Amino acid sequence: MTSANPAIGAVHEPALRVAAQFEEAPQQVHAAKLGMWIFLATEVMFFGALFFAYAIARVQFPEAFAAASKHTNILLGTTNTAVLLTSSLFMVLAMRAAELGVRRATAILLVITGLLGLAFTGIKLTEYALDYRDHLVPVLDFSFDPRYAKGALVFFGFYFVTTGLHLVHLSVGNGLVLTFARRAWLGKPNTLADQVEIAGLYWHFVDVVWIFLYPCLYLVSRT
Repeated sequence: MTSANPAIGAVHEPALRVAAQFEEAPQQVHAAKLGMWIFLATEVMFFGALFFAYAIARVQFPEAFAAASKHTNILLGTTNTAVLLTSSLFMVLAMRAAELGVRRATAILLVITGLLGLAFTGIKLTEYALDYRDHLVPVLDFSFDPRYAKGALVFFGFYFVTTGLHLVHLSVGNGLVLTFARRAWLGKPNTLADQVEIAGLYWHFVDVVWIFLYPCLYLVSRT
């Protein structure tokens, strides 16, 4: 049943389905949020280890890392940073719309968030293709100035591992966001503010990881 103002699309939320292992809905929501925070903590440790290894390698090969960083595509990297930050804005707006119970707006904002995530993916895959063209892919096709070849190989190893893992995480986030968008549009139960907030936590984590990757990979020789 539509609530006070149908013009803004606000509706009464359907009752949250409570799983058998929980006594009440608040307990289920709390467990879901706690589970997401624990998962994100493990992801922080995982990426933290990669950043620590990167820091050690950069100390060992400072000149090679600077030379290799010049071969990253600063235009595409900066564009993707702007795309991802914009997606975070729309995710925040979607979380607010979900909190207000405005399902249509929630769905539209989540779709925009997902589309920006897909745009990021397309740009990154284009960048990978350019890297392959320029012989910068370790194992498959790598050629670099012999003076810096060893360190550059390490740099691009980190580049592909970290950005590849980030892209996998982003793809998972896209799946979550677009699934919630569909459920919100169709008015499915359990698409409440708490669920959208949990998806938002994951999305923002993915964005934060990129904010650290961007200067480490693209700005080494430009700072």
